[in-house]
Amino acid sequence: MTIAIGDRLPEATFKVRTPEGLKDLTVRELTAGRRVVLFAVPGAFTPTCHAKHLPSYLEHLDALRAKGIDEVACVAVNDAFVLDAWSKQGGCDGKITMLSDGNATFTKAIGLDFDGSGFGLGTRSKRYSMLVDDGVVKALNVEESPGVMEVSGADRILAAC
Repeated sequence: MTIAIGDRLPEATFKVRTPEGLKDLTVRELTAGRRVVLFAVPGAFTPTCHAKHLPSYLEHLDALRAKGIDEVACVAVNDAFVLDAWSKQGGCDGKITMLSDGNATFTKAIGLDFDGSGFGLGTRSKRYSMLVDDGVVKALNVEESPGVMEVSGADRILAAC
């Protein structure tokens, strides 16, 4: 079952890389009492993710904060080390929280996984953006194809804030 507007996010634990090493971050810790924009990519460093999706959130970060967004976070079915390197290379280190869903536990729980085995990618996340208020989904934009970014960019979620 795919998550929908009005649903509460399921509890899950992400890995994040910090200067002290790997740290667990739960959905509850991330969202409790906060307005959070989550966006997901099929993979760090992949063409659309790297050239369009991530940069759209960097470009609109100040506008999102001005609308009361406490945190902007990127979910990917990649390990925390890859996401840390992508964050640094993409210029968003310390600006956008990179959430490693390495085993796709969260992604599967919200029904937004897909099988990328045909491309050698295994299980991956669909490309989406969502506005979450205190753990409840208030807006959700899911792309029909992982290689495009038409509805999940920062401009679209900004309009929902």
